[in-house]
Amino acid sequence: MTDLSLYQLHFAPLQGYTDRIFRNAFDRCFGGVDAYYTPFIRVEKGTFRNRDLRDIDPQSEQVEHLVPQILPGSAEECRMLIDLIQSEGYKTIDINLGCPFPLIAGKRKGAGMLPYPELVEEVLSPLEAYPEIDFSLKMRLGWENVSECMDLVTILNCLRLTHITIHARIGKQQYKGKTNPEAFRQFYESSRHPLFYNGDLCTIEEIKKILLDFPALRGVAVGRGLLSSPLMAKEFQKNETFSEKECMALYFSFHEELFSAYSERLEGDSHLLMKMKTLWDYFLPETDRKCLKKIKKATTVSLYRQIVKEIFCL
Repeated sequence: MTDLSLYQLHFAPLQGYTDRIFRNAFDRCFGGVDAYYTPFIRVEKGTFRNRDLRDIDPQSEQVEHLVPQILPGSAEECRMLIDLIQSEGYKTIDINLGCPFPLIAGKRKGAGMLPYPELVEEVLSPLEAYPEIDFSLKMRLGWENVSECMDLVTILNCLRLTHITIHARIGKQQYKGKTNPEAFRQFYESSRHPLFYNGDLCTIEEIKKILLDFPALRGVAVGRGLLSSPLMAKEFQKNETFSEKECMALYFSFHEELFSAYSERLEGDSHLLMKMKTLWDYFLPETDRKCLKKIKKATTVSLYRQIVKEIFCL
């Protein structure tokens, strides 16, 4: 029987979803997460996006262990991003070599960098100049084929990394098709670094199976699974179970905290509606489809609120 207490569960970041407001509300309402990661921070037109700067403001962050994630495309960008994160007082940084979106990958960033070992080595070369920072890495099995991750093993084994998180797909799959645990095994058996497994972990049973198959893992990183089943982290860490009534009460409390926080931050009902509708892309997937369609079609905040009350039987 797998002893889950030996492993960590990290919340994998998702662009457009797991921002500061979401993380803080999630941690208060559900918890059970050992580490949160910011959606990736990048250099754009020689500088940084204001939303990225807001998202790493330590004065606004309430989760205990937050790891800023960076998306460098060159050694210079890597240095700029590390200097930015360090200036905010952070001591841990995650490097994104896993983003599969074509607009990013087409610039040889994220997973699009994986077919180019020399570029990976060059971009990550500044890490040794920051001995006071703990670095980790998020990547995929490759961009076009799973052999690409194996071409990088020697380079990565020589770097000072606390761990590597592997999403067990290639970049061209994005989030479609099946994960490839067997290709992951090759990297698992060759890496000198502790590993986290990521990809299609939506239930405790699926997590247990991965940990049984790969017992030397440091843990798992879960993204979409926690968006749809927010209590899974606490169930994993504390071995707790919740009644349907308890679950719905917590889910509603979470929704209301998000709604209140975004209402204060976003200008205008249209922006608020757009943000709240995005939540339902994954949140409570068992919700009646008719209600979900109503949410997507809602044109006013009052109508949206009315549909939410219907979903939670209020």
